[in-house]
Formats: sequence, structure tokens, C-alpha cells
Amino acid sequence: MRIVKLTERERANILENLLKRSPSQYGEYEETVNGILEEVREKGDQALFDYTERFDGVKIAPESIRVTEQEIQDAYDQVDAHLVEIIRKSLANIREYHQKQVRYSWFDSKPDGTLLGQKMTALERVGVYVPGGKAVYPSSVLMNIVPAKVAGVDKIIMTTPPGKDGKVYPVTLVAAREAGVDEVYKVGGAQAIAALAYGTESVKKVDKIVGPGNIFVALAKKAVYGHVSIDSIAGPSEILVLADETANPRYVAADLLSQAEHDEMASAILVTTSQELAEQVSEEVEGFVKELSRGEIIRKSLDAYGYILVADTMEEAIDTANEIASEHLEIVTRNPFDTMTRIRNAGAIFLGEYSSEPLGDYFAGPNHVLPTNGTAKFFSPLSVDDFVKKSSIISYSREALELVHRDIEDFAKAEKLTAHANSIAVRFE
Repeated sequence: MRIVKLTERERANILENLLKRSPSQYGEYEETVNGILEEVREKGDQALFDYTERFDGVKIAPESIRVTEQEIQDAYDQVDAHLVEIIRKSLANIREYHQKQVRYSWFDSKPDGTLLGQKMTALERVGVYVPGGKAVYPSSVLMNIVPAKVAGVDKIIMTTPPGKDGKVYPVTLVAAREAGVDEVYKVGGAQAIAALAYGTESVKKVDKIVGPGNIFVALAKKAVYGHVSIDSIAGPSEILVLADETANPRYVAADLLSQAEHDEMASAILVTTSQELAEQVSEEVEGFVKELSRGEIIRKSLDAYGYILVADTMEEAIDTANEIASEHLEIVTRNPFDTMTRIRNAGAIFLGEYSSEPLGDYFAGPNHVLPTNGTAKFFSPLSVDDFVKKSSIISYSREALELVHRDIEDFAKAEKLTAHANSIAVRFE
């Protein structure tokens, strides 16, 4: 990996380079995506069937687009029992973590006759997109469905592209059933997002769409936002390791590569105060790349978006971590908890040398759907909050309103909204 002395200019160059990975930079695909969305909106199921045959090489029909109970049972027969048990253990951790996020309605009444409050209501229908093709991510199935289930969503609808045999990956179906999905449809790509957003004869419209996907899925989610809600526009995966001279270089190298193997656009960055550690990590990386099965992808990722940055001070290193605002941030310093208190921007923070990033991907419990491309400066991980909405509650008695009605009327008149003022005044004629 390239070792770079950290300067203001280098930091700016790196940030500019990383932003090239954002889905917002791929405008040349927007016309294609918008065409798919419009056709599904106009033609419904027929467009879904046509695009599935064209892109996935599979013919589906009204009677086969939805996964049957028999297909789910067949999937259990095909998945190793040990893996099912692991999925259940992971699921328990994810559920327990997200149950702590649940918030309840509240009401505050006062002796003067006023009552104010907030009513929490789960969304009615949520669509979960799950990638297919070469990708099989049962962990993402759990991470997207469980918080919706904990929130109390009435219907959770999953869409995923079928394989060449017209079926959904068995482990994907098993994870979905274990997590509590209600319906699964064999359709992927931008056309699936269109079906969830607008509805077709087979797929009923949802209120929100969550889940990762390729650039076409990301742009489709961006295009339908406002018509329905979405979780985020996810970019390629990224990790930043913040380390001092106490870090184990072999561990650090392994953790950097855990994200670089996702795809050629993934980002892996080490920020350290130790030149010696930087050189040792670079050497360990070279050794691992020769051994790992996805070495070619890792190499392309590191060549384009991999950096080892050497800072003069830990304060400078922390400032850089906050500026990059990485999806995953590992802190491997002498006192990682102290360092963590100075971190402002990160999707998920992993503390200490035995808290490697895959722990969060698969098992610990916190959600692995995280803000990318610097959006951790203002976005949070997927949570129960993403599947509920809040309504304000206001109730005044006549006596309570009488005490303040002239103030409200005067405020409305100051804005020249006389009908507003009149709405209050008529009650005291």
C-alpha cells in the first residue's frame, strides 16, 4: 500500500478522490434508470417480467413471481444446519440490540388544561431490497428486516433477483424467514425499486424502501425518494483504521483487506502516528494479497482508494478521521476509549485490537447498514427509528386557550394571515 505523509494538501486530495465513488457521480446511468422506472409505472407486472427476462435471463409470471412456502421449506433443506444455527445466533444479537432503540409515545398534561405529546407509529409497509447475481448476503437480510420487525412494521416485503434457475438463493430465503419477512418476490434491479415505489398488479406499493444494491438500484432509490421514503444512497464499502505504535500490524493489515475485498471501489485507509507501523502494515498487506482468494479485487481497490497516512500527532490523525467520516472506524491505540471520545464522525466505531470490522458485519448486533462517502457527518446507521414516524399531539381546553388567544391572534396578524387569527378569535366572540 502507498504510504503518504499527511498534509493539508494530501488530505484534500484524498477526500476529493474518495468522493468520486459516490453514486451521485454516475449521472450517465440516470436516463436508463428513469426509463425503467417509468415503464414499470405505466405497464406494471408486464414490465417487471420483461426486464427480468432481459437482465436475469429468467421468465417469471404472475403465478411464479412470489416465493412460495414450499420454496422456503426447500431452501431449509439445502442450507447446512450449522449455518442456520449461526444465523439464529446472529439474529438474536441483532434483535436484542435493536430492542434497546425502541421509543414510546409520550404525553405531558398540565393543570392549566394543556396536553402536548408525541405519538409513535410504525410504518405500515416496508420494502427490503436484497442483491442477487454474484452476491449472497444473508447478513444484510437480517440487518434490514430485524429493525423493521422490532419497530412493529405491519408488512415487510422483500425483493431479490432470481438465479438462472428461477429461484432465490436458499440461504437468502432462510435468513428472510428467520428474520420475519412477510412476502418475497423474485425481481431485482431498478425495476424492483419501481415496483415497490409505485406498485404493480403483483407487488403492492410500500411506504419505505431499504437495502443495498448496485448503481442502478442506488439511482432508482434516489429517483423515487419523495414518492416513498428510503434509507440512504449507499456507496462502496470503506474502512479507516486509526492506530498508534501499539497496534499489531498483522491485525491492522487483515482488517483493511476485509473491506478492500468487497469491490474495486472499496476504500481502505490507515491513519497512524507511527512510520514504523505504516511500513510493517504495508508489508503485511502485500503478503496477505498473495494468499487471499479475492486478491485481484483487493489490489485494484488498494491501488485506487487505499492509503496509509502518517500523521505527526494523534490530534492530526483524529482530525483526519473526522474529516473522512468513514463507514467503519477501528481505533487501535493505547487507550481506544479515550480516543473514541474525540471522534465526531463515523458510521460504526470498533474499539481495541479484538473488535475487528467483520464482528459488526455478522454477529455483534449493531446494524451494518451504515452511512458512506462522508455522510456519517449527518447520517446514522439503520435503526428502529427508520421504521417509525412521529405525530405531534396538541390539546387545549377553552380555559387554556383563553389565556393565550390574543398572543396567537397578534402573531398571525403580524404575518398578515388574518384567517389564522380569525380561527382563534371566533372561539371568544
